[in-house]
Amino acid sequence: MASKTWFDGLKRSFADVPVGADNSISTTEFLEASESLTTLFDRQLAAPAESETVQSLSVNELKTKKHTASEGLLWLVRYELIVALTPLSGVETSPLMGVSTLRRHVDKTGEELASSFREAYGVTLSKHHNFIVKKVFSVAVGAAPNNKNFYKSLASSTDDVSAETEAKIQEQLTREVKALEKIVSILQKFQEQPDAKW
Repeated sequence: MASKTWFDGLKRSFADVPVGADNSISTTEFLEASESLTTLFDRQLAAPAESETVQSLSVNELKTKKHTASEGLLWLVRYELIVALTPLSGVETSPLMGVSTLRRHVDKTGEELASSFREAYGVTLSKHHNFIVKKVFSVAVGAAPNNKNFYKSLASSTDDVSAETEAKIQEQLTREVKALEKIVSILQKFQEQPDAKW
């Protein structure tokens, strides 16, 4: 039997966040999956009826001439809802790169995490950076753990990860990446709308 993993300890998985037919994202479940964003919790608690979806939370907050939760959401989307996973990789992610890295890592089973970061960087941010920034990124990626240590950090045990547990982690990671991609896409489109800007 596969041992428990980091994903098993999540209060709520992004894959369990309800998304309506109209792409509305349920706020309570979204916040549970994004526990670290206390500013969003504050807005939801202050006006729960106006905050049933992430989008309505942002639009209704902006009507009050405040934008604390909306700004938090903006940064969350910019960093692709990857806040919960970033500490596991040991490498700070950049806009458009977190989910891209994890997607590549999931799709290229066996590829080392550092290679996934390098390839994702190559298709997302490298075209926007000069030679010096590219070199800094290259050095930073060297700090990424190898797959064995990455999976060990996702397992509940510090012992070697069994093949069964690694397969479970891969399945859970795939599920989370798919859910994150969907939510990020919806929220990016939402944030392009005039009523979502301050």
